[in-house]
Amino acid sequence: MKLINKITIMLSIAFAAFTTSYAQIKNTKTETVKIYGNCEMCKKTIEKAGTIKNIAAVNWKEDTKLASITYDVTKTNQDEILKRVALAGYDSDKFLAPVDVYNNLPGCCQYNRVAKVAVKSENTSENNNSNEKPKVEVQETNQLKPVFDNYFAIKDALVGTNGNIASTKANELVASINAVKMDKLKMDVHLVWMKVWDDLKENAKHIADTKDTKNQRKHFMSLSKNMYQLMKISKTETPTYYQFCPMANDGKGANWLSKESVIKNPYYGTQMLSCGKTVETIK
Repeated sequence: MKLINKITIMLSIAFAAFTTSYAQIKNTKTETVKIYGNCEMCKKTIEKAGTIKNIAAVNWKEDTKLASITYDVTKTNQDEILKRVALAGYDSDKFLAPVDVYNNLPGCCQYNRVAKVAVKSENTSENNNSNEKPKVEVQETNQLKPVFDNYFAIKDALVGTNGNIASTKANELVASINAVKMDKLKMDVHLVWMKVWDDLKENAKHIADTKDTKNQRKHFMSLSKNMYQLMKISKTETPTYYQFCPMANDGKGANWLSKESVIKNPYYGTQMLSCGKTVETIK
């Protein structure tokens, strides 16, 4: 009886904590989504990854693989919650977990992954009876172009030490990041996008929120690091030059990306316009 009472008390405490976390969320929206997993250990990890105190709460069912997610619509959204879950190792129909993270899950948690291909082939009987090649539906690959273009526009504004234009272009960058349809990206690009998406948006917002080029340049350093990862995997149509200034960042150095091989330093502008060098060409 003592053991039963103890279990009952523990379940009551857990239920109370769970219902309290929901009760404290304002502006709520609740949605049901599929998240792949196997066991109680998966449940614990999924719910911990997706839950943020007073902002979002996740309840995942082992038998159905369905998760009920409740969140404050003014502070987060379904994509952000599922992204955190994916980065913890668990696929949804919208986001893929990075392969290395999935591989590091305990054996009992390594669920059967549902194949998600970047290219779909349409083989019809008409195609098979003719010499025509099967039609291939290729996922959108150029939807990142507005993201890259707005990044370069911010860089050009900082070269000209124009905080107003940098702020405007940073707002446009945020909009272009939000417009990206992640499920349309090729798988390798999708995985990198998931890793850098939050940081790209955060740094772009910081640049947009000020007209002070000194502060803008600080956040441009981080923006450039994440943009480099994305451009490197995306294989842009024209070469991109990854450049380095040894004087920036209090002498620690900082990188940026440019469509031009000629050095035009965004960290110092006309003060030291040609300070730096190209360290890599991305083709």
